[in-house]
Amino acid sequence: MPLFEHHLFICTNERDSSASRPSCLPSGSKKLKSAFKDAIKDAGLKHQVRANESGCLDQCEHSPVVVVYPEAVWYGNVHARDASEIVQEHLVNGRPVERLRLPESCINSDGCPHRK
Repeated sequence: MPLFEHHLFICTNERDSSASRPSCLPSGSKKLKSAFKDAIKDAGLKHQVRANESGCLDQCEHSPVVVVYPEAVWYGNVHARDASEIVQEHLVNGRPVERLRLPESCINSDGCPHRK
């Protein structure tokens, strides 16, 4: 079997409701993972793309968060209804979905204007 061409990491981290930052699980990331798995299968990419749960990706203010590797394209505020679009546009057609893409200034940066 060939190696996977893409890996999707879907944050499923859950913090206590009293935490200072939000978390992805209460924002629907479990449903999101299922939606991605279905969209990947429907696109015929089951053996080329792997959807994985992940712990915190430190983009909590943009939850739920998904990152696609090897391109390192980060998506925020992703919902189950967006999964098919990301699979079709990004994974099939090679065009990231810009409306969901996180700004580079927020990735791995304390300077993100959305960060609390």
